[in-house]
Amino acid sequence: MSEKPDYRDTVFLPKTDFPMKAGLAAKEPAILARWADEGLYARIREAREGRERFILHDGPPYANGDIHIGHAMMKTIKDFIIRSQSLMGKDAPFIPGWDCHGLPIEWKIEEQYRKKKLDKDQVPPREFRAECRAYAEHWVNVQRDQFKRLGITGDWDDPYRTMDFTSEAKIAGELLRFAMAGKLYRGAKPVMWSPVEKTALAEAEVEYEDITSTQIDVAFEIVESPIPELVGAHAVIWTTTPWTIPVNQAIAYGPEIEYVLIRSKERNVVIASDLQDEFWKRQIFNPIAPLTQAEPGSGVIATFKGPDLAGAIARHPMHHLGGFFAKPRPFLPGDFVTTDAGTGLVHMAPDHGEDDFLLCKANGIDPVFAVTSDGKYREDWAWLGGQGSVINAKFNAPDGPICSDLREAGALLAASADFQHSYPHSWRSKAKVIFRATPQWFIPMDQHPSPSRGEGQVRGANQGEGAASEEQSLTLPPGSAGRAPPSPLQGEGLSLRQAALQAIEDTRWVPEKAKNRIRAMVEGRPDWVISRQRAWGVPIALYVHKQTGDYLRDPVVNTRILHAFHEGGADAWFGADHQALLGGGYSLDDYEPVSDILDVWFDSGSTHSFVVEARYGEGVRADLYCEGSDQHRGWFQSSLMESCGTRGRAPFKAVLTHGFTLDQNGRKMSKSIGNTVDPLAIIRDNGADILRLWVASTDYFEDVRIGKEILTGTSDAYRKLRNTFRYLLGALAEYTEEEALPASEMPELERWVLHRLSELDVELREAAEAFDFNRYTRLITSFANDDLSAFFFDIRKDSLYCDAPTAPKRRAYRSPILCFTTEEVWQTRYPGTGSVHLLEWPEIDPEWKDAELAARWALIRATRERVTESIEPLRREKVIGSSLQAKILYPGLEADLTEEDLAELAEIYIVSEVVPGEGETVEVTRSDYEKCGRCWRFLPEVVEDGALCARCDEVVNG
Repeated sequence: MSEKPDYRDTVFLPKTDFPMKAGLAAKEPAILARWADEGLYARIREAREGRERFILHDGPPYANGDIHIGHAMMKTIKDFIIRSQSLMGKDAPFIPGWDCHGLPIEWKIEEQYRKKKLDKDQVPPREFRAECRAYAEHWVNVQRDQFKRLGITGDWDDPYRTMDFTSEAKIAGELLRFAMAGKLYRGAKPVMWSPVEKTALAEAEVEYEDITSTQIDVAFEIVESPIPELVGAHAVIWTTTPWTIPVNQAIAYGPEIEYVLIRSKERNVVIASDLQDEFWKRQIFNPIAPLTQAEPGSGVIATFKGPDLAGAIARHPMHHLGGFFAKPRPFLPGDFVTTDAGTGLVHMAPDHGEDDFLLCKANGIDPVFAVTSDGKYREDWAWLGGQGSVINAKFNAPDGPICSDLREAGALLAASADFQHSYPHSWRSKAKVIFRATPQWFIPMDQHPSPSRGEGQVRGANQGEGAASEEQSLTLPPGSAGRAPPSPLQGEGLSLRQAALQAIEDTRWVPEKAKNRIRAMVEGRPDWVISRQRAWGVPIALYVHKQTGDYLRDPVVNTRILHAFHEGGADAWFGADHQALLGGGYSLDDYEPVSDILDVWFDSGSTHSFVVEARYGEGVRADLYCEGSDQHRGWFQSSLMESCGTRGRAPFKAVLTHGFTLDQNGRKMSKSIGNTVDPLAIIRDNGADILRLWVASTDYFEDVRIGKEILTGTSDAYRKLRNTFRYLLGALAEYTEEEALPASEMPELERWVLHRLSELDVELREAAEAFDFNRYTRLITSFANDDLSAFFFDIRKDSLYCDAPTAPKRRAYRSPILCFTTEEVWQTRYPGTGSVHLLEWPEIDPEWKDAELAARWALIRATRERVTESIEPLRREKVIGSSLQAKILYPGLEADLTEEDLAELAEIYIVSEVVPGEGETVEVTRSDYEKCGRCWRFLPEVVEDGALCARCDEVVNG
């Protein structure tokens, strides 16, 4: 038997240098280097100059440590948005930024001091701040390289940093805008305070953890009451913060609560009627409880409503210490008192609770500042002076000093260390925080604008130097950072809360539910405490009159302050010649420079002013802010408050929020658990594109998961896309424009692909405008995998491989529009033509859309799936080797189908032949034809196995 001819060299297999193996980890750095050498970011800006601008304002990550997976996801989402907006023809610059001030950096420098056995308080402030600046500078540079390695496009050579002198000057200027409008006040209010870090904390700097606390019942003897039976009885309060008892000043009752006077064998007590059972349970199960219940049915002496307690006076259990402790403790009505737990009576310590503070203030009771910044009682405090820290569990324990003294005084009725609840902790130190009344600076939420004076804490500008000539003689640096801030607020007539709520309604929130979340936060938030008692930050650059307590409002003084900041940054305040800044109109003997610094959320909340407005024009707003959902109480809110307070509107037109990253089991990531995922390790091992594809594949509007198994699935999805790119590039080998066919001359299948592209174009644009890159990615992968690879390529590979080079089917196949590809694909197809990222979204010919054709091919596709399902059993049973060996008897085919129509169906089904069948079932048999030795199709003209069919004979032999 003669040897069969080898026709492999006559088959037109795809040819490409685009490798199947990606090698991303090694290849991506070279691409980044080329982009840098070409100045790609600047070239994109030049190409889009004059176009509609799209500004995504970057929320500044903290310059402290390597980036984590949350950083990687957040910056990647931003990059998707920037690149897609640029692709759609807009000028979409991206200015990355960093938050450089604040406690975390101070904490790191102090750790270095502690290792060297140095006391931070002994280091000159300027030297300490210089070390903080150097630390932040180091991590800015580290994170910059890490973000660039992730493929994030942006102006990395000119980012913004809150510690830049121009930034610090602008932050100070924003503060002075509030000051000039009388929208600042200094007051003593309880704020969240970290005894470990010795500073006030914002809500966004606090996280809640479940803890177990000591709960105690304490008896306060009633010494005066309009109800005679109450005199000598004991009002019982319940608390989970025993350390606040040494600062108690009153007792609150609920106006709508019913109370009972109960007889016990030891003493009579007053509690809420609804809480009797719970109260007695704490007595029964507490071995130290001095109370025992009276005989059943004989315990309740009297019943009365809360208002009956008005006018009653109790005395502190430690009244024998005299002084503060001997003062009367009045009963006060509190709407916040409930019967959810405890006794229905709440002890009031105005130093350590917001409700306590407000109720006591309304009744002329002021804080006493008994607890110092490190959480200890003042040395001169009569009870437990110098002791603490008050957050120490042993200090509050049933056998600790507080409970021991109360027990000795006969006032401790129950104490047990078994109460589980959620409690605030500093997210930096992880230590418990307390509410502590301290003198702080606040921006009021509900004060309406006053064009002249603040609320008794402002010295009017008209009392200033009045030296217009001096103001005009000052030479200010160029740019907005050196200008004196304008005094009036916009949004005239609205309080800050009202302006913020209106701005929320005027903003597009993605997803929509985010609006409800931030609105609820703004509706219930207290006044904004903007002061911190630390060193590394922008100072509250105000002068306070020593006698009146008013702060100075003078535009000329403000101009000098901002000029100094612009020249020397915030350090100019701490080492300033303050008399020179005040000028000749004031004496430093009368004024005290404020030493507090600004809350870092005020810093980042002001970034719109020295990034968006400074670079793109005064009054310009960002089109989008994009951060994690935790920023509803962080950067989104501080930016909203700052801009509404100074401009009367939000600094953004739209806000996108994404969820948190969890491990693959849905657990919160924690170093202690060991389930963190390092984005830098993913990039090192797999390449940045794998990480980026993972981000795009997640529903990031909700919490997302990541882990080894999930990334394996992402890598598989990437390989499928890469193989599609490779196949397309191979099919386009040696393609020239002369081979192109007009769409009208293309076969139906190719015109169907063009129709699908027209549909895909609309869907992708909608997804990009909605910032929904999960949908965007699903659309692309579905098109690549289902429409192209599994359908179009599968059908047309016979034409590609075996048709003559000039055949219309082959020529039509080779001209799809390559819209969605990577830099590597583009450079493979068009080497030396510049980056793909300089291109714009191609316009789709409206003539490609053909609904009638789409409906026809939807039906054909459905029949193809039916045929494929019918063939599979014969393949499993080895009756046939491939679908090309199958003969199809398809029922219900139209009688007027020609032989050419049936042959086309055979090509679409990838079978030997299709003939009309009977009944309702697709029948499959083995073909009686022989196999072509070149295209492997079983056709009637093949005379023997391995011979050529008519088409292949013409291609090979001419």
